[in-house]
Amino acid sequence: MDDQTNTGDATIEPFTLHIPQGEIDDLKQRIARTRWADKEVTDGSFQGTSLDKAREVARYWKDEYDWRRFEQEVNQYPQFTTKIDNLNIHFFHVRSNESNAKAILLTHGWPGSFVEFLKCIPLLVDPVSNGGRPDDAFHVIIPSLPGWGFTEPPKETGWNMEHTAKALITLMEQRLCYEKWFAQGGDYGAAITTLMAQMRPMGLVAIHLNLLLTIPKTLENPTDEESRALEAFHITQNEMCGWKWISSTRPQTIAYLLSDSAIGQAMWIYDKYQDWTDNAGDPEDALTLDEMLDNISVHWFSRSAGSISRIFWEDRHFNFDFEPVEMPVAVLVFEKDIFKHPKKWAEQGYTNMIHFHKVNKGKHFGAFERPEILVKDIRLGFANR
Repeated sequence: MDDQTNTGDATIEPFTLHIPQGEIDDLKQRIARTRWADKEVTDGSFQGTSLDKAREVARYWKDEYDWRRFEQEVNQYPQFTTKIDNLNIHFFHVRSNESNAKAILLTHGWPGSFVEFLKCIPLLVDPVSNGGRPDDAFHVIIPSLPGWGFTEPPKETGWNMEHTAKALITLMEQRLCYEKWFAQGGDYGAAITTLMAQMRPMGLVAIHLNLLLTIPKTLENPTDEESRALEAFHITQNEMCGWKWISSTRPQTIAYLLSDSAIGQAMWIYDKYQDWTDNAGDPEDALTLDEMLDNISVHWFSRSAGSISRIFWEDRHFNFDFEPVEMPVAVLVFEKDIFKHPKKWAEQGYTNMIHFHKVNKGKHFGAFERPEILVKDIRLGFANR
């Protein structure tokens, strides 16, 4: 790896999540003062979260949701911060008691955060109590990506996916000093994990992905499976991609909207839970409202709407047609995901595939919706490595 990252001060400081009560009170007051939009008028097609549902979520967030409960759950796990390239990076580092545990870096996507992986931690760290064997144990590292959550927002341009990938390698190898480690990612995290694999850092042994990025632009004589997969990709990049076009072209403008309106921020994310979870019309078929609001509240209290939007501006020219990855890769495909992944495409982009598995439960938020399936697949993919 050509490491151009300025590592800076290598100090690692403990971190405890605590939001001042005044900010919690302010959130409730903002929700109470919401200036509501008109009720939707549609022909039966989906135009976004309905007014009735938005009001229901708002009422629960204001009157019943317990942020202190979430803080208590989060703070049971060791968290830290460290400066990498002048940016204070927040991360979880939860060590297993098993002597042969492997280290795994879990990288979240959008509109997620570290919240996506919380249910995976006990399954990975203590496999014996969770359906596994001692050899299945992992030390778990979960960073808040630059721009996200309680990692310091970048104050300058240049923090694109490549820069982030280099920073995470620095975290694993120069801060935590792992000589052998694994990485997993989906969504945006899959892109960063793929980039890390292409950089071939000294200690990275193999990667696990639950979303692949090998999408051909055109196909000659495609099979039915390939045609369906290409159609699904075009839908995600067009009619389902309004959020990305706004973020990648006018990040500062959307930052004002999402930073000032609590309900605006909530519906910006809730809309994706409605579209991108394995549900029968209601996101609560897949995730509890508390779980969704845990993630939404992290976005709100960290005031990260602007910095997250700028990340997509940084990566607005990302190309899905990238050089093949030679590092060993294990793949889990959630068949209902917004991207479809024929094995043929996967083998073209990831030439050293050591594991490929499809499941028909869960959708885009694999770690969040189906942590037990994801963890089982990680164990299988990285077995004997």
